[in-house]
Amino acid sequence: MVAKYKQYFQNDLQFEEFSKYHVIQLNDTHPIIAIPELIRVLVDENSIDFEKAVEITKNTFAFTNHTVLQEALETWPKDIMLEVCPRCFEIIEQLNENVVKEFKKKGLSEEAIDPYRIIRFDQIRMANLAIVMSKSVNGVAKLHTQILKDDTFNNWYKLMPEKFNNKTNGITPRRWLVYSNIRLSNFITEKLGTGDWKYDLTKLKGLEKFLDDEKTLEEINQIKYENKKDLAKYILENEGISIDPNSIFDIQIKRIHEYKRQHLNLIHIINLYHELKNNPDMDFYPTTFILGGKAAPGYFRAKAIIKLANEIARVVNNDPYVNDKIKVVFVNNYRVSYGEKLFPAADISEQISTAGKEASGTGNMKFMLNGALTLGTYDGANIEIFENAGVENNYLFGAKVEELNEIYNSYNPKEFYHTNEDIKDAVDALLSGELKDNDSYMFLDIYNSLINPQGGEKADNYFVLKDFEDYKKTHEKINKEYADRLTWARKSLKNIANAGYFSSDRTILEYAKDIWKL
Repeated sequence: MVAKYKQYFQNDLQFEEFSKYHVIQLNDTHPIIAIPELIRVLVDENSIDFEKAVEITKNTFAFTNHTVLQEALETWPKDIMLEVCPRCFEIIEQLNENVVKEFKKKGLSEEAIDPYRIIRFDQIRMANLAIVMSKSVNGVAKLHTQILKDDTFNNWYKLMPEKFNNKTNGITPRRWLVYSNIRLSNFITEKLGTGDWKYDLTKLKGLEKFLDDEKTLEEINQIKYENKKDLAKYILENEGISIDPNSIFDIQIKRIHEYKRQHLNLIHIINLYHELKNNPDMDFYPTTFILGGKAAPGYFRAKAIIKLANEIARVVNNDPYVNDKIKVVFVNNYRVSYGEKLFPAADISEQISTAGKEASGTGNMKFMLNGALTLGTYDGANIEIFENAGVENNYLFGAKVEELNEIYNSYNPKEFYHTNEDIKDAVDALLSGELKDNDSYMFLDIYNSLINPQGGEKADNYFVLKDFEDYKKTHEKINKEYADRLTWARKSLKNIANAGYFSSDRTILEYAKDIWKL
């Protein structure tokens, strides 16, 4: 970038207009080393005064935060930084000194300055570096941005509120509808009489005039059924599991993490399996639960959740007493090409993260665009899905972030474990031997994470047991309401018609207008 600027602006080697032609949007804390690197290039290779280079850099960078989890608000050890890029560390030290001097001028004590330091205890706090050295800080959903202001970056927000803004994530309709769901794409073009919606997704709103047209609703159901048949065929070929396209396809596909609560889904499946075993004549619409996702290499508990999903699938799918009513699939190697088959076929989109923990999510948008109904907490972009399509056309459950904040210090999951038989039944199955796990210590770790605090970690840190009963009741409601196929199709069409807001076209235009000033 600097080389090109020098090529085209040979008469301005002071880089006066560099930030007019360049914006670097930092994608979370991982690439923030680019900040001192630009200063290094300007100062060391182009003889720019340090303070001037700092101002140029501040006007060039913008910072997008994607999570409130501490594990992604990176800190980099000084010794590694010195080994890998010592000059960048020197620059970061100078930037830290500037911050400290600025706050001392304002009369702050050493202790009061601590939250703002870029370097503390030989750790480089990359988020602080990004906030200090960026012209804009944004979250990726309304609630997420509010949490950044109220909590995660509250000290910074009080100092510089003008920097903070929201840019709700989006998805590309060309990939996630036009390409991956040709049947639905052709249907939309036929109903709207034009293909212009592909380039302006808000035009999907025109589908609302068909909400009470029975023929259109039947077409919606038929398209979904054909997509489900395609997925069933693919799963049989790739997973060796036969699933019924007439069953409810309940799908949770995303990175494996405790806050995303795949284990809430799995504990509910265990409880449901036991209910069907004990009461084979219970009124129940056959359901196929499909999960998929990958875990970080060193994330032991996430690996255990994958193991648990596969053990449950093995037991349930091989039980002749229930496998005509319930099937479980953990798809191998979940990826974009698999997603192109899963999103069009879903009836239910599981978006069940602990309220306040999911910054946005985009899988929820892909499901919505393809006509799935959201079963979700009041979290991330779920909130905007409920606002756009109507909460009555989706399934909201669980405690909200305000309630969880209130009970955080007093919460005791054992109260739920000992008073709710369904919870105790399902959680105990982790250790009962029923799942015949060869690595029982993996399931013991999940069990302990829910019931027994360990090593300074709170038990059930993500409120799985608190939300279980509401989650179970909401599933029961879904199971009853799915049988009314026309009403379900109407809800599905309402979601499709209101998915336009979640186009990445809108997101990028907002970045361009508000941050990049294009």
